[in-house]
Amino acid sequence: MVAVAGPLQQFEIKPIAEMEIAGVDVSFTNSSLMMVIVVTLLTFFLVGGIRKGSLVPGRWQAIVEMAYEFIANMVRENVGREGKQYFPFIFTLFMFILGCNLWGMVPYQFTATSHIIVTFALAAVVFLGVTLIGFAKHGLGFLKLFAPSGVPAPLYILIVPIEIMSYFTRPISLSVRLFANMLAGHIMMKVFAGFIISLGTIGLVGQAAAILPFAFNIFLTGLEILVAFLQAYVFAILSCIYLHDAMHPSH
Repeated sequence: MVAVAGPLQQFEIKPIAEMEIAGVDVSFTNSSLMMVIVVTLLTFFLVGGIRKGSLVPGRWQAIVEMAYEFIANMVRENVGREGKQYFPFIFTLFMFILGCNLWGMVPYQFTATSHIIVTFALAAVVFLGVTLIGFAKHGLGFLKLFAPSGVPAPLYILIVPIEIMSYFTRPISLSVRLFANMLAGHIMMKVFAGFIISLGTIGLVGQAAAILPFAFNIFLTGLEILVAFLQAYVFAILSCIYLHDAMHPSH
C-alpha cells in the first residue's frame, strides 16, 4: 500500500529562512515565498501586457485591459466616481487574491489564501482603511452609518448595537469566507486524490474503481478554479461596498 500524505499536510507552514526580531518570529516561510512569486508573476503579467500598448491590442494586452476595465467598472458602480482614487488598491487586492488562489492550483505549490492569518491581514487592511477614510471625510458624521435615517427613534436602542456589531464583524466574515472556501476545496481535492492512489494499488478492480474519484477530481479542479475567481471577486466587491459606506454614511 502506497503511503499517502494527509489532506492537511499541504497547509503546513515551513520556515525557509528563520529570523527573529525583538523576540518575534518573522521567519521567511513557504507561504511568504509563494506570495513573493505571485507578486512577481503578476508584475510581469501586467507590465508585460501594457509595455507596447498598441492601438489594436494583442491577446496579452487585451486580457490585461479586460482585467483593468472589470475592476474599474466594479469601483465605478459600487463606490461612485469619487471612488476612482481608490481603484489602484482594489485592483491590487483583487489581482493578488486571484493570483494566490490560482497559484495554489498548481501541483506541489502552496495556497497562501488557505491560511486565516493571510486573509485576515487583508481584511484588516480593508477594515482599517475604510474606517480611517470615513472619519477623515466626515469626522464624527461617519457615525451616522450606525444610525440609519428614517428609523423610528425608539428602535435606535436596538438598531445601533446591531449595526455596530455588524460593522466590527466585517473583517471576520470577509477573511473567513475566503479562507474557508480555499481550505475546503483543497482538502476535497486531496482526499479524492488519495482515493485514486489507494485504489490504484489493489489490482485491476481497484484501478477500474479509481476512475470514479479521478473523474470527480477533474470536476473539483474546474470548480476550484471557478471558486478562485469568485472569491477574489467577492472580496473585492465587498471592499467596494464598505468603501461606499465610508464615503456615504448617511445613505
